[in-house]
Amino acid sequence: MNASRQSDVTLRWAVFLTIAIVGLFYVKWFPYYNRAFVAADQHSIGNSILMGTAAAPPAASGDAAFSYALAYGKAIWQAMVLGLLLGSGIQALLPADWIARVLGKTGFGTVAVAGILSVPSMMCTCCAAPVVVGLRERKASPGAAIAFWLGNTVLNPATLVFMGFVLGWNWTALRILLGIPMVFGLGHLINLMVTPKEAAAAEAHIAALAAASEIPGLTTPNAFVRWIEIFVGMSVRLIPEYIVLVLLLGAARAFLFPEIGPGIDNSIGWIVAFAVVGMLFVIPTAGEVPIIQAMLALGMGVGPAAALLMTLPPVSLPSLAMVSGSFRLQTLLTVAGGVVIFGIVAGLTAVGFRI
Repeated sequence: MNASRQSDVTLRWAVFLTIAIVGLFYVKWFPYYNRAFVAADQHSIGNSILMGTAAAPPAASGDAAFSYALAYGKAIWQAMVLGLLLGSGIQALLPADWIARVLGKTGFGTVAVAGILSVPSMMCTCCAAPVVVGLRERKASPGAAIAFWLGNTVLNPATLVFMGFVLGWNWTALRILLGIPMVFGLGHLINLMVTPKEAAAAEAHIAALAAASEIPGLTTPNAFVRWIEIFVGMSVRLIPEYIVLVLLLGAARAFLFPEIGPGIDNSIGWIVAFAVVGMLFVIPTAGEVPIIQAMLALGMGVGPAAALLMTLPPVSLPSLAMVSGSFRLQTLLTVAGGVVIFGIVAGLTAVGFRI
């Protein structure tokens, strides 16, 4: 690698890492650090975004759709911008073969690395989606990309701390005990679903990228212009469908979530229903904590609450739509179904151990 190319690569790495570290510090790490003291002191991190202090969400209407979309947008817009910057930066700034070399194999190793890398990211499922798209564009294995996606929410250390102070450390333990197999197990399962033909094509692509990176004098011209172009393209492609689905879910709250009270008990029917609804609905980072706190205070059973604990954060209808172009439909259905199963197991576990 000549000196000019080395300097170019170093600059692009420096810019990408600066955006990642400064962005995460400003959007996630510092605010969550301060919020942890609020959670410890007040045993609360705010009202439920789903229904506030009421026993049921508002009736379906345009106002209900807009009010939820606005509240949700205020909570996540900075992280969404950061996610788009990082997702496009992965494609434009990092060496073309780097992601493929680190996360491109279909063994468990790439799943483990991606899951670990997701922990400091701490984004909600929709804000992590552009990064997942970027990883897949740079040939990260399907399982590694899924592990990174799920790990952002399920293994978010700040959320685990909030959960302990607000709901109790037994809830945090339940999330960790089921969250680890969800992130790494589903990621590994997705990699096992890769066909031999797909694996061979991926290996050939990785080899081609590695060979191209070794050609003397080869550079990536206008990397920063390309970064802007990819950022704009991702925004135009992902944001409109995301907004529409958030509006629809905001309006549909009255149908998805019934009036909360003692009537929603620990029966298997309610556990399954809330596991499915939680998988479809969209919330900001740590939004499940005040939602579950409010529902438990209204008398809902711990079974449905535990189902929401595992299904509200990791995926949603909008985030599934955002990454739909990066995975096979079978992959996304497997992930969605797996999340629901983990929610049902969490509900039954909470009832069995009387959490």
